[in-house]
Amino acid sequence: MTQIKRNPTRPVQIGQLTIGGGAPVAVQSMAATRTQDVEATRRQLELLQAAGADLVRVAVDSRQDVDALARISEGARVPLSVDLQENYRLAAQVAPHVQKLRYNPGHLHHHERDKPVREKVAFLAEQAVKNDCALRVGVNCGSVDPTLTQRFPAGDSISPMVESALAHCALLDELGFTRYCVSLKDSDPQKVIEANTRFAAQRPEVPVHLGVTEAGMPPEGIIKTRIAFEQLLTQGIGDTLRVSLTVPFDDKGEEIRVGRQILDDIHTGRFRSVPKVLSDGLNIISCPSCSRVENNAFVDLALKVREVTQYAKAHRITIAVMGCRVNGPGETDDADLGLWCAPNFVNLKRGAQHLGHFPYDQVLDRLKEEVDRLIANR
Repeated sequence: MTQIKRNPTRPVQIGQLTIGGGAPVAVQSMAATRTQDVEATRRQLELLQAAGADLVRVAVDSRQDVDALARISEGARVPLSVDLQENYRLAAQVAPHVQKLRYNPGHLHHHERDKPVREKVAFLAEQAVKNDCALRVGVNCGSVDPTLTQRFPAGDSISPMVESALAHCALLDELGFTRYCVSLKDSDPQKVIEANTRFAAQRPEVPVHLGVTEAGMPPEGIIKTRIAFEQLLTQGIGDTLRVSLTVPFDDKGEEIRVGRQILDDIHTGRFRSVPKVLSDGLNIISCPSCSRVENNAFVDLALKVREVTQYAKAHRITIAVMGCRVNGPGETDDADLGLWCAPNFVNLKRGAQHLGHFPYDQVLDRLKEEVDRLIANR
């Protein structure tokens, strides 16, 4: 057995679930459906509950989503967390139906820009108190407040994330609200390790949610996640976690099963070596088919991207495949080639440069042209 001294985080209650305070590490996932599709979301919730999820997150971005969430929550057997996406004002409508609200500090910057961020955070804290909810401050590498990124060197993506998390912890503390946890996510496991290690060193009492965002498809996505989780959990960092995988609808429970397997392996001392080629060859990043995905063809596209680019596996090329407009544009900027999917077409990028948009059945040919160009120029 591996003896791990957990960080002395304070307990945070989420419905009947406790995270932090020495409670077992909770395993969660996110429904990969449009919330307003009540039947599909209920089915996904059942799949995740059957797989042993401790908590399930859903996304809300419209009044229709709110109405659907009210119906979905009635049959939930585990606590629900809601992802407010870009519309934090919906908290007042959704909070009565969930046990946790998740907001992205970067998205607060873009919404109602004339209003102070502190006022927006105060509104969220007020709704959480009123409805007996916890909060998650969800910092994401692809959507950090630009006023923070400008304060650090262009190549430093970690410091703005840590600074954002610390700033919002301070805001919530000033408001007298301490029923919150924090997440700092990136698609690079090494950046996840560094960001969370730096944050935990300064705020060891704050519960931490672990995740490697856009980890991709199995088995690569599992390996990337395992790298981060093994190193962080053995340091005592992490009170709840999510394995983000690009998988078909019916396989969504795999995120829960993999999360529990990693926890069990760490507990029993079964640490797995990481292939050296992981960071030296072709690296495909893809997001976990969440409820923001605007076309279900995204999962098939991600699988086809891996198939058609295998000839380049010896080359150090990163290809990002993103399923939505929320994180897609920003989180493809750091990749050599990026695809982010709209309902009827796929945007193709080379770094931050937009190369155009293409039908789903044509974008792969253009992608291969760009891969060949990268190989030829190296």
